Amino acid sequence: MSGAPHSENRFAGELAVRGLARPLRDRLATLQINVGKLCNQACHHCHVEAGPKRSEIMTRQTFERIDELLERSPSVELVDLTGGAPELNPDFRWFVGRLRSRGLRVTVRCNLTVLFVEGQSDLPHFYRDHQVELVCSLPCYTAENVDRQRGRGVFDESIEALRVLNRHGYGRAGSPLVLDLVYNPGGAFLPPPQLELEARYRSELRELFGIEFGRLLTITNMPIKRFAEQLHRWNEYDSYLDLLSESFNPAAAEQVMCRSLISVGWDGKLYDCDFNQMLEIAAGGDSRARSLWDIDSFAELVGREIAIDTHCLGCTAGAGSSCGGELTSRA
Repeated sequence: MSGAPHSENRFAGELAVRGLARPLRDRLATLQINVGKLCNQACHHCHVEAGPKRSEIMTRQTFERIDELLERSPSVELVDLTGGAPELNPDFRWFVGRLRSRGLRVTVRCNLTVLFVEGQSDLPHFYRDHQVELVCSLPCYTAENVDRQRGRGVFDESIEALRVLNRHGYGRAGSPLVLDLVYNPGGAFLPPPQLELEARYRSELRELFGIEFGRLLTITNMPIKRFAEQLHRWNEYDSYLDLLSESFNPAAAEQVMCRSLISVGWDGKLYDCDFNQMLEIAAGGDSRARSLWDIDSFAELVGREIAIDTHCLGCTAGAGSSCGGELTSRA
């Protein structure tokens, strides 16, 4: 019921049946960092199990160690900050400033409603001044579906936050300020085709609220942690795994994000992806997770085999799924 790795590695089985090799990290372009599990929301599909009562938070010492390692890791182009709500980490702004001073692209995964948390009202100015790229959660364009997943009143606050960001130049045609939205399914099914859903989002949000955005990213719900527990309550866990397995897309397996990404936990431990991090599956399948203080450069993790388990089916079903949305056309 906890969403721990399945005893039978069904993803490894799908690779073997098709004669596909286990994924290997062949380059490193993205560093994804979970800066803490503290969040002002507690969403049903959240694989991090973030919420207002979580106390896990990245320290300044850990941020400084990442900064040191980035100095020795020139291949990293993008730093992707996640949480929880990353903005609630007290060193968030300091760290973003350090990253931007290095010329690195910075993406922040924003839940939108954090803009209305006490002390965060100047976030849009901060984002704009530092040219932060925003990836914002909006699992539907209707209040009913959003509030069902994320809590009562979240849709209205999210719409107001998007209006604020638009006023600061985010998501506007011709603006360099990136504002992308994220869709997660509201149940045990795969996302619809990304471009089709994006067109519907754009039409609805523009006509009803005057909101503009860049892209819509569709992300498959992973059968781990909070969502896995929900699937068990619905008695749909096994059928969801069957759906993911039956929808396996070999082309997506060749493009999974872990091939060019490293995930760093709030405590400085290293993982092959954010989902493995939540399941505490060490990078490369090692017996224990190495930490930032066990390496001299992030480049040391290039060329290593990636740890896989059944939940990896979520990234390779249908059109494939990553933190950047669809991976390929549907099989």
